Amino acid sequence: MRAAVLTEFGTPLTVQQLPDPVLGTGEVVVDVVAAGVLPYTAEVLSGERGYALTLPVVPGAGAVGRVRAVGPDATRLRVGDWVSVDPTVRSRDGGLTPDITLQGLSGRGEGGLRLQRHVGHGSFAEQVLAPTENVHPLGPIEDAEAGRWCALRICLVPYGGLLAADLRPGETVLVSGATGTFGSAGVAVALAMGARCVVAPGRDERMLAELRDRFGARVRTVRLSGDEDVDRRQLVEAAPGPVDLVLDLLPPAAPVSAVRAAAMTVREHGRVVLMGGVGMLGGDDLALPYPWLMRNSVTVRGRWMYPPEANASLINLVRAGLLDLAGFEVTEFGLDAVNRAVAHAAQAGGRFRLTVVRP
Repeated sequence: MRAAVLTEFGTPLTVQQLPDPVLGTGEVVVDVVAAGVLPYTAEVLSGERGYALTLPVVPGAGAVGRVRAVGPDATRLRVGDWVSVDPTVRSRDGGLTPDITLQGLSGRGEGGLRLQRHVGHGSFAEQVLAPTENVHPLGPIEDAEAGRWCALRICLVPYGGLLAADLRPGETVLVSGATGTFGSAGVAVALAMGARCVVAPGRDERMLAELRDRFGARVRTVRLSGDEDVDRRQLVEAAPGPVDLVLDLLPPAAPVSAVRAAAMTVREHGRVVLMGGVGMLGGDDLALPYPWLMRNSVTVRGRWMYPPEANASLINLVRAGLLDLAGFEVTEFGLDAVNRAVAHAAQAGGRFRLTVVRP
Protein backbone atom coordinates (compact mmCIF):
# COMPACT_ATOMS: atom_id res chain seq x y z
CA MET A 1 0.00 0.00 0.00
CA ARG A 2 1.01 3.64 -0.43
CA ALA A 3 1.33 5.72 2.72
CA ALA A 4 2.71 9.07 3.91
CA VAL A 5 5.55 8.46 6.37
CA LEU A 6 7.22 10.71 8.95
CA THR A 7 10.82 9.52 9.29
CA GLU A 8 12.17 12.40 11.39
CA PHE A 9 10.53 15.27 13.27
CA GLY A 10 10.80 18.51 11.35
CA THR A 11 11.03 16.89 7.90
CA PRO A 12 8.32 16.64 5.24
CA LEU A 13 6.21 13.53 4.91
CA THR A 14 7.30 11.15 2.16
CA VAL A 15 4.90 8.93 0.25
CA GLN A 16 6.28 5.39 0.28
CA GLN A 17 5.27 1.86 -0.60
CA LEU A 18 4.69 -0.08 2.65
CA PRO A 19 3.56 -3.67 3.24
CA ASP A 20 -0.19 -4.10 3.50
CA PRO A 21 -1.45 -4.48 7.09
CA VAL A 22 -1.53 -8.08 8.32
CA LEU A 23 -4.92 -8.95 9.79
CA GLY A 24 -5.08 -10.63 13.19
CA THR A 25 -7.84 -11.81 15.49
CA GLY A 26 -9.69 -8.87 16.99
CA GLU A 27 -8.69 -6.56 14.14
CA VAL A 28 -10.12 -5.02 10.98
CA VAL A 29 -8.42 -3.69 7.86
CA VAL A 30 -10.13 -0.64 6.36
CA ASP A 31 -9.60 0.90 2.94
CA VAL A 32 -9.19 4.59 3.75
CA VAL A 33 -11.41 6.84 1.65
CA ALA A 34 -10.96 10.04 3.69
CA ALA A 35 -8.68 11.00 6.57
CA GLY A 36 -9.05 14.30 8.41
CA VAL A 37 -6.02 16.53 9.01
CA LEU A 38 -6.07 18.25 12.40
CA PRO A 39 -5.17 21.97 12.31
CA TYR A 40 -2.20 21.38 14.64
CA THR A 41 -0.78 18.43 12.67
CA ALA A 42 2.18 20.53 11.52
CA GLU A 43 3.07 21.21 15.16
CA VAL A 44 3.03 17.47 15.89
CA LEU A 45 5.16 16.60 12.85
CA SER A 46 7.70 19.30 13.64
CA GLY A 47 8.08 18.05 17.21
CA GLU A 48 6.86 21.37 18.61
CA ARG A 49 4.09 19.71 20.62
CA GLY A 50 6.39 17.06 22.03
CA TYR A 51 3.90 14.27 21.37
CA ALA A 52 5.14 10.74 21.98
CA LEU A 53 5.49 9.07 18.59
CA THR A 54 7.71 6.16 17.62
CA LEU A 55 9.31 6.91 14.25
CA PRO A 56 9.00 6.10 11.43
CA VAL A 57 5.22 6.43 11.57
CA VAL A 58 2.25 6.97 9.27
CA PRO A 59 0.42 10.00 10.74
CA GLY A 60 -3.31 10.61 10.59
CA ALA A 61 -5.82 10.29 13.43
CA GLY A 62 -8.98 8.49 12.37
CA ALA A 63 -10.53 7.71 9.02
CA VAL A 64 -13.69 7.11 7.06
CA GLY A 65 -13.54 4.16 4.71
CA ARG A 66 -14.79 0.73 3.74
CA VAL A 67 -14.05 -2.58 5.40
CA ARG A 68 -11.49 -4.64 3.47
CA ALA A 69 -11.13 -7.58 5.87
CA VAL A 70 -12.32 -8.64 9.33
CA GLY A 71 -10.95 -11.04 11.91
CA PRO A 72 -12.67 -14.33 12.82
CA ASP A 73 -14.25 -12.86 15.95
CA ALA A 74 -16.20 -10.15 14.08
CA THR A 75 -19.86 -11.13 13.64
CA ARG A 76 -21.54 -8.01 12.25
CA LEU A 77 -19.04 -6.06 10.16
CA ARG A 78 -19.03 -7.02 6.49
CA VAL A 79 -16.53 -6.41 3.72
CA GLY A 80 -17.55 -3.20 1.94
CA ASP A 81 -19.31 -1.62 4.94
CA TRP A 82 -18.82 2.12 5.37
CA VAL A 83 -17.18 2.75 8.74
CA SER A 84 -15.55 5.37 10.92
CA VAL A 85 -12.20 4.38 12.44
CA ASP A 86 -11.65 5.69 15.96
CA PRO A 87 -7.91 6.37 16.54
CA THR A 88 -8.20 6.09 20.35
CA VAL A 89 -6.78 2.61 20.94
CA ARG A 90 -7.01 1.21 24.47
CA SER A 91 -5.13 -1.79 25.80
CA ARG A 92 -7.41 -4.76 26.42
CA ASP A 93 -5.65 -5.82 29.61
CA GLY A 94 -5.74 -2.50 31.43
CA GLY A 95 -8.89 -2.96 33.48
CA LEU A 96 -10.07 0.37 34.87
CA THR A 97 -6.94 2.21 33.66
CA PRO A 98 -6.09 0.98 30.15
CA ASP A 99 -3.04 2.27 28.34
CA ILE A 100 -3.96 4.48 25.39
CA THR A 101 -2.41 5.47 22.11
CA LEU A 102 -3.88 7.74 19.46
CA GLN A 103 -3.07 6.14 16.12
CA GLY A 104 -0.82 8.35 14.04
CA LEU A 105 -0.78 11.09 16.66
CA SER A 106 0.45 10.35 20.20
CA GLY A 107 0.78 7.82 22.98
CA ARG A 108 0.25 8.16 26.71
CA GLY A 109 3.11 6.82 28.78
CA GLU A 110 5.19 3.69 28.27
CA GLY A 111 2.10 1.53 27.76
CA GLY A 112 0.87 3.81 25.00
CA LEU A 113 4.24 3.53 23.26
CA ARG A 114 4.04 -0.26 23.47
CA LEU A 115 0.65 -0.14 21.75
CA GLN A 116 2.21 1.96 19.00
CA ARG A 117 4.52 -0.88 18.06
CA HIS A 118 1.52 -2.81 16.79
CA VAL A 119 -1.21 -0.29 15.91
CA GLY A 120 0.72 2.96 15.75
CA HIS A 121 0.31 3.72 12.06
CA GLY A 122 -2.45 6.18 11.25
CA SER A 123 -4.71 6.94 8.32
CA PHE A 124 -2.59 8.88 5.80
CA ALA A 125 -2.43 5.62 3.86
CA GLU A 126 -4.47 3.47 1.51
CA GLN A 127 -5.24 1.06 4.35
CA VAL A 128 -5.34 1.18 8.13
CA LEU A 129 -5.35 -1.63 10.69
CA ALA A 130 -7.51 -1.06 13.77
CA PRO A 131 -8.92 -3.06 16.68
CA THR A 132 -12.42 -4.33 15.88
CA GLU A 133 -13.95 -2.24 18.68
CA ASN A 134 -12.53 0.91 17.04
CA VAL A 135 -14.40 0.39 13.77
CA HIS A 136 -17.93 1.81 13.80
CA PRO A 137 -20.56 1.31 11.07
CA LEU A 138 -21.89 4.45 9.45
CA GLY A 139 -24.60 2.90 7.33
CA PRO A 140 -24.81 3.72 3.63
CA ILE A 141 -23.17 6.95 2.50
CA GLU A 142 -22.08 8.36 -0.84
CA ASP A 143 -18.36 8.33 -1.64
CA ALA A 144 -18.44 12.12 -2.02
CA GLU A 145 -19.73 12.45 1.55
CA ALA A 146 -16.80 10.60 3.15
CA GLY A 147 -14.76 13.74 3.77
CA ARG A 148 -17.59 15.46 5.63
CA TRP A 149 -18.04 12.44 7.90
CA CYS A 150 -14.47 13.09 9.10
CA ALA A 151 -16.07 15.83 11.22
CA LEU A 152 -16.97 13.05 13.65
CA ARG A 153 -13.34 13.06 14.85
CA ILE A 154 -13.60 16.75 15.78
CA CYS A 155 -17.06 16.53 17.33
CA LEU A 156 -16.24 13.46 19.43
CA VAL A 157 -13.83 15.37 21.67
CA PRO A 158 -16.31 17.94 23.03
CA TYR A 159 -19.01 15.26 22.97
CA GLY A 160 -16.88 13.24 25.38
CA GLY A 161 -16.64 16.24 27.68
CA LEU A 162 -20.37 16.91 27.59
CA LEU A 163 -21.08 13.27 28.37
CA ALA A 164 -18.67 13.49 31.30
CA ALA A 165 -20.57 16.57 32.50
CA ASP A 166 -23.88 14.73 32.20
CA LEU A 167 -25.43 17.46 30.09
CA ARG A 168 -29.22 17.36 30.31
CA PRO A 169 -31.70 18.91 27.88
CA GLY A 170 -32.61 22.46 28.83
CA GLU A 171 -29.36 23.27 30.63
CA THR A 172 -27.10 26.25 29.97
CA VAL A 173 -23.56 25.42 28.84
CA LEU A 174 -20.52 27.65 28.68
CA VAL A 175 -17.92 26.46 26.14
CA SER A 176 -14.56 28.00 27.01
CA GLY A 177 -12.57 28.21 23.78
CA ALA A 178 -15.70 28.41 21.64
CA THR A 179 -13.92 30.06 18.69
CA GLY A 180 -11.39 27.23 18.30
CA THR A 181 -11.61 24.03 16.29
CA PHE A 182 -12.90 21.80 19.08
CA GLY A 183 -14.74 24.59 20.92
CA SER A 184 -16.84 25.64 17.94
CA ALA A 185 -17.72 21.99 17.36
CA GLY A 186 -18.59 21.82 21.06
CA VAL A 187 -21.15 24.57 20.58
CA ALA A 188 -22.82 22.57 17.80
CA VAL A 189 -22.76 19.34 19.81
CA ALA A 190 -24.16 20.94 22.97
CA LEU A 191 -27.07 22.34 21.00
CA ALA A 192 -27.62 18.96 19.32
CA MET A 193 -27.79 17.37 22.79
CA GLY A 194 -30.55 19.77 23.82
CA ALA A 195 -28.79 22.64 25.60
CA ARG A 196 -31.13 25.56 26.22
CA CYS A 197 -28.34 28.01 25.56
CA VAL A 198 -24.59 28.00 24.93
CA VAL A 199 -22.47 30.90 26.17
CA ALA A 200 -19.58 31.25 23.72
CA PRO A 201 -16.63 33.43 24.77
CA GLY A 202 -13.70 34.34 22.55
CA ARG A 203 -11.49 37.14 21.22
CA ASP A 204 -12.13 36.58 17.51
CA GLU A 205 -15.08 38.82 16.75
CA ARG A 206 -15.43 37.42 13.26
CA MET A 207 -15.82 33.88 14.59
CA LEU A 208 -18.18 35.04 17.33
CA ALA A 209 -20.35 36.63 14.66
CA GLU A 210 -20.25 33.38 12.66
CA LEU A 211 -21.48 31.44 15.70
CA ARG A 212 -24.36 33.89 16.16
CA ASP A 213 -25.29 33.70 12.48
CA ARG A 214 -25.00 29.93 12.36
CA PHE A 215 -26.96 29.04 15.51
CA GLY A 216 -29.13 32.05 16.30
CA ALA A 217 -30.51 33.07 19.68
CA ARG A 218 -29.52 29.86 21.47
CA VAL A 219 -25.90 31.06 21.39
CA ARG A 220 -24.84 34.07 23.48
CA THR A 221 -21.38 35.31 22.47
CA VAL A 222 -19.00 37.30 24.68
CA ARG A 223 -15.87 39.08 23.45
CA LEU A 224 -13.20 38.55 26.07
CA SER A 225 -11.24 41.54 27.37
CA GLY A 226 -8.38 39.68 29.03
CA ASP A 227 -9.35 41.02 32.46
CA GLU A 228 -10.39 37.97 34.49
CA ASP A 229 -12.92 39.71 36.74
CA VAL A 230 -14.48 41.68 33.89
CA ASP A 231 -14.74 38.59 31.72
CA ARG A 232 -16.32 36.52 34.47
CA ARG A 233 -18.96 39.19 35.00
CA GLN A 234 -19.67 39.46 31.27
CA LEU A 235 -20.07 35.70 30.94
CA VAL A 236 -22.52 35.50 33.85
CA GLU A 237 -24.55 38.39 32.46
CA ALA A 238 -24.70 36.82 28.99
CA ALA A 239 -26.33 33.62 30.24
CA PRO A 240 -30.16 33.53 30.36
CA GLY A 241 -29.95 31.98 33.84
CA PRO A 242 -27.46 30.08 35.98
CA VAL A 243 -24.62 28.36 34.09
CA ASP A 244 -25.10 24.64 34.70
CA LEU A 245 -21.82 23.42 33.29
CA VAL A 246 -18.57 24.69 31.82
CA LEU A 247 -16.59 22.80 29.19
CA ASP A 248 -13.03 24.08 28.77
CA LEU A 249 -11.32 23.40 25.43
CA LEU A 250 -8.75 26.20 25.38
CA PRO A 251 -5.44 25.41 23.61
CA PRO A 252 -1.99 25.30 25.25
CA ALA A 253 -1.19 28.93 24.44
CA ALA A 254 -4.25 30.34 26.24
CA PRO A 255 -3.77 32.05 29.62
CA VAL A 256 -4.84 30.13 32.70
CA SER A 257 -6.84 33.18 33.81
CA ALA A 258 -9.24 32.59 30.90
CA VAL A 259 -9.91 29.05 32.15
CA ARG A 260 -10.55 30.28 35.68
CA ALA A 261 -12.82 33.13 34.55
CA ALA A 262 -15.01 30.67 32.68
CA ALA A 263 -14.96 27.93 35.33
CA MET A 264 -16.04 30.25 38.13
CA THR A 265 -19.24 31.24 36.33
CA VAL A 266 -20.78 27.88 37.15
CA ARG A 267 -23.72 27.76 39.57
CA GLU A 268 -23.89 26.05 42.93
CA HIS A 269 -23.80 22.28 42.34
CA GLY A 270 -22.55 22.99 38.82
CA ARG A 271 -20.01 20.97 36.82
CA VAL A 272 -16.72 21.94 35.19
CA VAL A 273 -14.97 19.66 32.70
CA LEU A 274 -11.36 20.34 31.64
CA MET A 275 -10.34 19.04 28.20
CA GLY A 276 -8.01 21.72 26.87
CA GLY A 277 -4.24 22.06 26.76
CA VAL A 278 -3.54 24.97 29.11
CA GLY A 279 -0.31 24.35 31.03
CA MET A 280 0.95 21.61 28.70
CA LEU A 281 3.67 23.86 27.30
CA GLY A 282 4.62 25.35 30.67
CA GLY A 283 3.22 28.38 32.48
CA ASP A 284 0.97 28.67 35.49
CA ASP A 285 -1.24 25.83 36.66
CA LEU A 286 -4.97 26.29 37.24
CA ALA A 287 -5.77 27.49 40.76
CA LEU A 288 -9.39 27.46 41.92
CA PRO A 289 -10.36 28.75 45.38
CA TYR A 290 -10.90 25.94 47.88
CA PRO A 291 -13.75 27.76 49.72
CA TRP A 292 -15.57 28.45 46.45
CA LEU A 293 -15.35 24.81 45.38
CA MET A 294 -16.39 23.46 48.78
CA ARG A 295 -19.17 25.86 49.68
CA ASN A 296 -20.76 25.71 46.24
CA SER A 297 -20.42 21.93 45.90
CA VAL A 298 -18.83 22.36 42.47
CA THR A 299 -17.65 19.26 40.60
CA VAL A 300 -14.43 19.63 38.59
CA ARG A 301 -13.16 16.76 36.48
CA GLY A 302 -10.72 16.14 33.69
CA ARG A 303 -11.69 14.28 30.53
CA TRP A 304 -9.21 13.06 27.95
CA MET A 305 -10.94 12.11 24.72
CA TYR A 306 -14.23 10.18 25.07
CA PRO A 307 -15.61 6.76 26.06
CA PRO A 308 -15.71 4.12 23.30
CA GLU A 309 -19.51 4.06 23.20
CA ALA A 310 -19.56 7.77 22.27
CA ASN A 311 -18.80 6.83 18.65
CA ALA A 312 -22.09 5.04 18.09
CA SER A 313 -24.21 7.57 19.96
CA LEU A 314 -22.67 10.52 18.07
CA ILE A 315 -23.30 8.77 14.76
CA ASN A 316 -26.92 8.38 15.90
CA LEU A 317 -27.13 12.14 16.60
CA VAL A 318 -26.05 12.77 13.02
CA ARG A 319 -28.41 10.18 11.58
CA ALA A 320 -31.28 11.67 13.59
CA GLY A 321 -30.65 15.08 12.03
CA LEU A 322 -29.77 16.68 15.37
CA LEU A 323 -26.11 17.29 14.46
CA ASP A 324 -25.74 18.58 10.91
CA LEU A 325 -22.36 17.79 9.34
CA ALA A 326 -23.35 19.79 6.26
CA GLY A 327 -22.21 22.86 8.19
CA PHE A 328 -18.58 21.79 7.76
CA GLU A 329 -16.68 23.11 4.74
CA VAL A 330 -14.41 20.42 3.26
CA THR A 331 -11.16 20.86 1.30
CA GLU A 332 -9.66 17.64 -0.06
CA PHE A 333 -6.17 16.63 -1.17
CA GLY A 334 -4.77 13.45 -2.70
CA LEU A 335 -2.13 11.43 -0.87
CA ASP A 336 0.67 12.82 -3.04
CA ALA A 337 -0.30 16.31 -1.84
CA VAL A 338 -0.27 15.35 1.85
CA ASN A 339 2.27 18.05 2.81
CA ARG A 340 0.09 20.67 1.15
CA ALA A 341 -2.84 19.29 3.14
CA VAL A 342 -0.92 19.67 6.42
CA ALA A 343 -0.02 23.27 5.53
CA HIS A 344 -3.61 24.03 4.50
CA ALA A 345 -4.97 22.64 7.77
CA ALA A 346 -2.60 24.89 9.74
CA GLN A 347 -3.54 28.00 7.77
CA ALA A 348 -7.22 27.53 7.00
CA GLY A 349 -8.47 24.50 8.94
CA GLY A 350 -10.65 24.35 12.01
CA ARG A 351 -13.81 26.23 12.99
CA PHE A 352 -16.19 24.21 10.81
CA ARG A 353 -13.51 23.79 8.13
CA LEU A 354 -12.17 20.31 7.40
CA THR A 355 -8.95 19.47 5.60
CA VAL A 356 -9.08 15.92 4.29
CA VAL A 357 -6.62 13.54 2.61
CA ARG A 358 -8.16 11.06 0.20
CA PRO A 359 -5.67 8.25 -0.40
